[in-house]
Amino acid sequence: MSTTALYNDQQGGAEAAVEAGQESTATSSSSGAAFGLFSTDFKKNEDLKEMLESNKESLKLEAMKRIVQLISKGKNASDLFPAVVKNVASKNIELKKLVYVYLVRYAEEQQDLALLSISTFQRALKDPNQFIRASALRVLSSIRVPIIVPIMMLAIKEAASDLSPYVRKTSAHAIQKLYSLDADQKEHLIEVIEKLLKDKSTLVAGSVVMAFEEVCPDRIDLIHRNYRKLCNLLVDVEEWGQVVIINMLTRYARTQFTSPWKEDGIFDENEKAFYDSDSEEKQGQREAKPYIMDPDHRLLLRNTKPLLQSRNTAVVMAVAQLYWHLAPKHEVSIVTKSLVRLLRSHREVQYVVLQNIATMSIQRKGMFEPYMKSFYVRSTDATHIKTLKLEILTNLANEANISTILREFQTYVKSQDKAFAAATIQAIGRCATNISEVTDTCLNGLVLLLSNRDETVVAESVVVIKKLLQTQPTQHCDIIKHMAKLFDNITVPMARASILWLMGEYCERVPKIAPDVLRKMAKTFTAEEDIVKLQTVNLAAKLYLTNSKQTKLLTQYILNLGKYDQSYDIRDRTRFIRQLIVPSEKSGALNKYARRILLASKPAPVLESAFKDRDRFQLGTLSHSLNIKTTGYQELSDWPAVAPDPSVRNVEVIEPVQEWAPSLGKAKKPKSDKFYSDDEEKEEEGSGSGSEDSSSGSSGSSSSEESGSESEEESSRDLEKTSSDSEKSSSGSEASSSESESQQKEKKRAKKVTPRKSKQTAADSGSDENGNGPLGKTSSSSAESSSSSESDSSEDSDSDSPAPQKKTVGKTKPKVEVKSKKEVSLLDLDDFSPAPPSAPKSSVFSSSLLSDLEGLSLSNVSSTMQVTTSSFGPVKTYELLHHMTGKGLSAKYHFPRQPCLYQPSMVAVQVILTNSSDHSLEEIHIGDRSPASLNVHCFNTVERLEPGASVSVSMGIDFSDSTQAANFQLCTKEDQFSVSIQPAVGELVMPSTMKEPDFCSEQRKLMGMNETSATIAMATANTSKQNISKQVLSVANVGVVSSDQNNLQRFAGRTVSSGALVLVTLELRESSTALLTINTEKTVMASMLLRDLKQALYQA
Repeated sequence: MSTTALYNDQQGGAEAAVEAGQESTATSSSSGAAFGLFSTDFKKNEDLKEMLESNKESLKLEAMKRIVQLISKGKNASDLFPAVVKNVASKNIELKKLVYVYLVRYAEEQQDLALLSISTFQRALKDPNQFIRASALRVLSSIRVPIIVPIMMLAIKEAASDLSPYVRKTSAHAIQKLYSLDADQKEHLIEVIEKLLKDKSTLVAGSVVMAFEEVCPDRIDLIHRNYRKLCNLLVDVEEWGQVVIINMLTRYARTQFTSPWKEDGIFDENEKAFYDSDSEEKQGQREAKPYIMDPDHRLLLRNTKPLLQSRNTAVVMAVAQLYWHLAPKHEVSIVTKSLVRLLRSHREVQYVVLQNIATMSIQRKGMFEPYMKSFYVRSTDATHIKTLKLEILTNLANEANISTILREFQTYVKSQDKAFAAATIQAIGRCATNISEVTDTCLNGLVLLLSNRDETVVAESVVVIKKLLQTQPTQHCDIIKHMAKLFDNITVPMARASILWLMGEYCERVPKIAPDVLRKMAKTFTAEEDIVKLQTVNLAAKLYLTNSKQTKLLTQYILNLGKYDQSYDIRDRTRFIRQLIVPSEKSGALNKYARRILLASKPAPVLESAFKDRDRFQLGTLSHSLNIKTTGYQELSDWPAVAPDPSVRNVEVIEPVQEWAPSLGKAKKPKSDKFYSDDEEKEEEGSGSGSEDSSSGSSGSSSSEESGSESEEESSRDLEKTSSDSEKSSSGSEASSSESESQQKEKKRAKKVTPRKSKQTAADSGSDENGNGPLGKTSSSSAESSSSSESDSSEDSDSDSPAPQKKTVGKTKPKVEVKSKKEVSLLDLDDFSPAPPSAPKSSVFSSSLLSDLEGLSLSNVSSTMQVTTSSFGPVKTYELLHHMTGKGLSAKYHFPRQPCLYQPSMVAVQVILTNSSDHSLEEIHIGDRSPASLNVHCFNTVERLEPGASVSVSMGIDFSDSTQAANFQLCTKEDQFSVSIQPAVGELVMPSTMKEPDFCSEQRKLMGMNETSATIAMATANTSKQNISKQVLSVANVGVVSSDQNNLQRFAGRTVSSGALVLVTLELRESSTALLTINTEKTVMASMLLRDLKQALYQA
């Protein structure tokens, strides 16, 4: 039995149970038993100890369930540690998982006892079960004893090379624990971090970046080569990993790219227009260098943009701060709608989001102005939320919307929340200061509030009026007199002090009222607050200087009272004032300047937002929220004046370690072998996607392909895989030798086609410009790269000429081989597994050539290895460009489900260009693409397209196993149009040949977190085996695996880019329901594919 459900019932331990990777079943313990269990009765723990020491596994398992339940309730179970730790070596997997959950919790407290079992933990690090290995490492890193640091270090290094991404993730977590225990291990840990940063698994990425931030956040050199990979993986990483990666990449980008905020700068998409418009002006203006955004800078912005739709508020906030700190000013506004959406969340989330919006709205009012109503205060809002919304509304106030905002403020002033009403009056004062047109209106409104019954409102109004009067004192003597009349009724110290300050400052404008106010204050001086006493002393001094006849005695009386006051502040101020204003021998020359000191004109106070200076902290951080620099805060650096060398982010192409395998039979003819192995490899990769005649592929090639992809991920098994490659591919070479005659003919034809060699060489050299270079594709071999350029050149030569001349492709391909002989060594050709050539599937071949090749014999291919293809399904066509938008040029595309000729990791896309206008269109080609690092094989320029004519061209796009759209520009001679190709998740897979035992074996390796399943309802028409296959293959480009069981349907495929297995199982059940299971490492793809299949099978 398993225990996750029990965990989830007791919320406290849910997270630990998930980390232990347990499947869920219900617990059998009753609520009454559970209640008794959690009593403080000592005998209960004795019972648990007896159960743990019994010989029955079921009793031990029940005891552990109860103990974990105890922990989830927050009870102390540490006294059971000796009894629990004895079971750490149990052979029962479920029991062992629970023991590790317990040990992780108490290993730090019971270090001595945990050390006794350290040899067991070390053995568990070699356990076949990935969750046991991870749990053992987690327990080991929880024992915080310096003496085992070397053991921990060794365990972390081994776990970092583990085949399971879950264990590698756990090793990244352990790095941080070890670093906090022993900082001297930093250099060794950095080596492990550097290794884990190269990991391609999305499960590991977030954890290793967190370790990087903890251990060596200043080592940005470790990020250079992994920058593009992290940007591309970002969408598929788990949510909290996304937050960490985005924050790290924000800091990285501020050190590597130049500022996009230059006032006179322009952006790369408008660069041409910039020079055209300036061409007629002075030469000096041409010298101004335009701003061109680094492609890697753009890559980061583009890949984070989809995350604004994340359900996790922290991710949305992280993307918002990234755009705020990195994006050009005209692009920042795209985060506005997402931030406003977060205001519907809990008040804790609202508080943080509103703080960030308050900072942003000071600098960029226009961003949030359209959503002003979202910041209106609700009666259910907490005070701190109301205050922040008030702050934002004040920041957004301008001449156009001030009347609406002031109407809102009038309602807020009447609020029962006194703190909020006071804050509203402060906001009215700020609006009056910032917008001169409404100053008088606001002042009159505040004066009306002086008659309010609420003392807090009156007091705050007095304080704000005092600040406003300083701007125009000559015009408002009546207000000062009105406030003097209210003086007796006001008891709030700050308000009384404000009125006294106004009387003293403008005492010459109210010569009759000010002395009377001083007289009243002399009576109550001893009972006043300190702030009021200080202002009374100031008022007395000012009146002494301006009206000494009436106030001399009053001033002396107040100074005498102040001289003996309990507060030393009052006593000091009194002594200072006396020496300043009353002439004496001791005062000296200072007395002459008393009037200038006390009655000097004072600048009016500037009412500013409390968030004005918070932009010095990075948005979304604790430091920004508290407005102080907290421990661990890393400041954003300023933009560099000159960008560092961008080439440090380039990744080299690594050749696979398979060169020694003697898989080719004819070493003397590398040219012809290369030609056939090149085509065959591409056909095998997409076997099952073409016609039924060419559905079967070479068994050697399929196995070679599988083991090749696994050897990239599982380096520890390289030798086994390559040896099997050589055995299987050697059988394939026999098959290829049977076609030697046709090879000789092709070579003879190749020698005849020399006149166009120069044009094709140019096409080859331009392949990198078209985006075919291995940008970030470290796994592609040099042989594959060269074959890409060869196919590229053949496509170029084809599309140079009009559509009817497509037959020339058959001649140009062997000719390109003559050139490639110098580039690819014979050993490199081991990457291509030779097999009998089946019908080429590329659309560039003519129909006659297809019919010629359809009759080739495939007798040496095992019938058991055939895969049912999706050839019967109708091709779905999507609109790429409408003829109205494209000024007569329309474009449609579909996925032909054929292997891509240009690179194995690319998805083939067929594009049909049609000229719907009444004039010819010239130079149709692909322009800029985004992200700039997107690996696209562009079709060659269509020189001329007549009115009403259509042409079909093929492209290759490497989507990197992601459904993120490929955006690019479709250009003609005069215009360019932004278009985008969005792949369905099923088109990112290619069929894989597999027998049922192999399928079951691979499926067992992809259990747990790599399995996604759901019970689905099926339409009655879809319950037959044939219809199920039809519906599944219409959604996903997978191969059918033959099965003896009638109620079971199996399908297999591999992702085009990374070669990860995708296994689909459909188990029919009663009443038109079925269990649909998908096993793959690509968990995001699995959930999307499950959704599409569920919909397809439900529809009749």
